[in-house]
Amino acid sequence: MGSRAFLVTGGHLFDAVSGTRVPAAIAFDERIRAIGAEAEAFAAANDAIRIDARGGTVMPGLIDAHCHISFDEPHSNDELFFHRREGLAAIVAAHNVRKLLRAGVTSCFDADTIFEVSLDVRDAIEAGLVEGPRLACGGNALFTSVGGTAGLLVPDEGAIGYLRVTRTMDEIVTEVRRQAKRGVDWIKVHVTGIIPRQRHEGEIQVWNLEELRTVVMTAHDLGIPVVGHCRNASSTRDAARAGFDMILHATHMDEDALEAVVAAGVPLVPTLTFQAVLADHGDRVGASPALQTMFREEIAASSVALKRAFDAGVPLLCGTESGFSITPYGEWHWRELKVMVDDIGLSPAQALIAATREGARAVRLEGEVGTLEAGRLADILLVDGDPTEDVTLLGRPEALRGVWKGGRPVDLETPLPERGPLPSWRVATYSTFAATRAAVRRPPER
Repeated sequence: MGSRAFLVTGGHLFDAVSGTRVPAAIAFDERIRAIGAEAEAFAAANDAIRIDARGGTVMPGLIDAHCHISFDEPHSNDELFFHRREGLAAIVAAHNVRKLLRAGVTSCFDADTIFEVSLDVRDAIEAGLVEGPRLACGGNALFTSVGGTAGLLVPDEGAIGYLRVTRTMDEIVTEVRRQAKRGVDWIKVHVTGIIPRQRHEGEIQVWNLEELRTVVMTAHDLGIPVVGHCRNASSTRDAARAGFDMILHATHMDEDALEAVVAAGVPLVPTLTFQAVLADHGDRVGASPALQTMFREEIAASSVALKRAFDAGVPLLCGTESGFSITPYGEWHWRELKVMVDDIGLSPAQALIAATREGARAVRLEGEVGTLEAGRLADILLVDGDPTEDVTLLGRPEALRGVWKGGRPVDLETPLPERGPLPSWRVATYSTFAATRAAVRRPPER
């Protein structure tokens, strides 16, 4: 059964092609049918529901180009790797994806998954069994046996949590083909990681160029794009040279990395929201002042090269790393736009384009979502005020007057079901510090 027709009048439309905001009506059902003068005629012929958007902006739905739907906001990799069950994770993810829609996210790229939960949730959404944004998904992230961001939790072989270790060229090829058979939309590679006693700031590259090219060649032969987690200069450079289709983070770029990215024109998803939220609010959630300072410095240091890449024509996309305890679902999907404006130096309109039109690349729906054009899918937001002046409007629930996905309105009023605790789902600790005699003699903090 098709969607009811809607006519939204009296507001301004954000054009994610030109970056301008213009007064115009828009008519849609499951797709956008008419804009401007023709919208009234379509509405009259289709008994459209009329919506007064005076004082508001009609814009494409947000596209979060870096999310983790299956993780359920872990506080640590220990929790994520050892305190999750596959069936329950899928049920919990089906609950959490509704929070994204209510935050105005109508499409998102889920970079990697525990088990194959994200693929199942994606398919359930497409079948109409679960309400959620359009999903494009990676499978288990490809790691090398040297490990990476999960340290000694990473095994020497096999899979754990969201990752699978590939030790040889043959294993790389086999795993890419296995994931293709499972129906992934992307292959993700953790090109950098953290290893014990390393003497480098940030992360170090743990894949070589030949290995990266093997991933790309195998995936591209199967029609699947490749995305890389790259948090240093050499990894970003080599991912671009290897033919990666998108790069997450791309922090700490040097001249060689910037040159390679520009030459390849590879889209970048800075994903600095995690760092920004922790830098802003870490003191309230138990983060150390040193970590807050480090993340502020990472944003500042990386923003210069990211802006240079953008000015040279490299697409920037908006990703938030939502799915961790620092970035809960539905809370911070707007925050990356503020980073893009305040730190990288984009205009609000350019940041909105990064979060809409450019994001269509990540969900492999170019020409279908991300812009308000006749024939496109009707993924639409109605926002009070003018986000081309203030992108933080998108982070105010009271400013979000309407969300449509495929022309169907999203219920923004009915509270989601109350959630109780899940047995053994979270890490339980004995204490936050060792109970030495000196420690227990100290008076408690007030």
